[in-house]
Amino acid sequence: MQSPTISYLTKVQFGVGALGDLREVMTQVGIARPLVVTDQPLVELGFVSRLGLDSPVVFADIQSNPTESSVLAGLEVYREHGCDGFLALGGGSPIDAAKAMAILATHDIKLEEAAYIRGGLERITSDMPPLIAIPTTAGTGTEVGRGSLVTMESGQKLAIISPHIIPNWSIVDPELTLNLPPLLTAATGMDALSHCIETAISRVYNPVAEAIALDGLKRGWDNLKIAFENPYDIAARTEMMMCAMQGALSFQKGLGLVHSISHPLGAIQRRALHHGTLNSVLMPHVLLFNESGCRLALDKIGDQLGISGGVAGIAKALTDYSDSMGLPLTLSEMGVENDDLIGIEALAVADHCSLTNPRDVTQEGVTEVLKSAF
Repeated sequence: MQSPTISYLTKVQFGVGALGDLREVMTQVGIARPLVVTDQPLVELGFVSRLGLDSPVVFADIQSNPTESSVLAGLEVYREHGCDGFLALGGGSPIDAAKAMAILATHDIKLEEAAYIRGGLERITSDMPPLIAIPTTAGTGTEVGRGSLVTMESGQKLAIISPHIIPNWSIVDPELTLNLPPLLTAATGMDALSHCIETAISRVYNPVAEAIALDGLKRGWDNLKIAFENPYDIAARTEMMMCAMQGALSFQKGLGLVHSISHPLGAIQRRALHHGTLNSVLMPHVLLFNESGCRLALDKIGDQLGISGGVAGIAKALTDYSDSMGLPLTLSEMGVENDDLIGIEALAVADHCSLTNPRDVTQEGVTEVLKSAF
């Protein structure tokens, strides 16, 4: 293999040129005829061709927030062509969709029955087809994560969580992010930062995950603006890929209210709201809401980033950071209307991320954050 292998939760080929290890990694995990799960823009940009596969079977009908219908359509292609594993190529959406397809390939359950809040953790077994993840953004970190987010036929965006859906191997090559447009670089990068921040302040005691989150946060904070302003700065792109990966490695500590709210908002099909942008908008307001439950963790974040002024200083710094990259600062700027918020409070309280938020999540609390962020 060209790149050294990192082994933490799963195996990762990390570094510039790591894509060259794909053939050997496929052999290692036992994939001979993969289904490439991706999206149409990546096909048009030639990313599938860069895999170097002979006549690959490709499913590219994945939306920015993957749906149960697209998962079922991809599974049909997988079975029709006699595939024996998955190559998930793209941002969080194709990778999450491929994880969901892999579950249904070997489990006789409905997809919603695999969701965490539907008791799915107990239903998902180790009987899974092999899956290799190849991220093309520095955001979700789902290439090393135990979760998959899918908008179900019921309309709810639900998380599937299981150690058995962590990809068998991931290929994290910063060169694949060099063509990422600046605004998408910013939005996905803020997603990665939100993961690091939320896991750092999570109420779960896990110093190992906390240390990873804080280190990833520092890498992202120092390099996202560089990658935004200089898209071909490979050093900054590499640090952002590591930031995103560390954010997901630290998921073991749990997330919080930023994600509890962004999940149901992201399920609003008529809006197609970008997950990372939602997190960017919500973060300052959630930190102010959570202050009483995580002052020590917030002090660590301030020290790590060199920000004074406590939670107010951190919240302002996050707002200024997003603003400097042209990201929207409010939900209304993203196109959210008051009617879109009906019922969001109850869905946010029920979201699995609320369980690990540093402050108890109530409908009144969610209303407070939504009002502040609107």
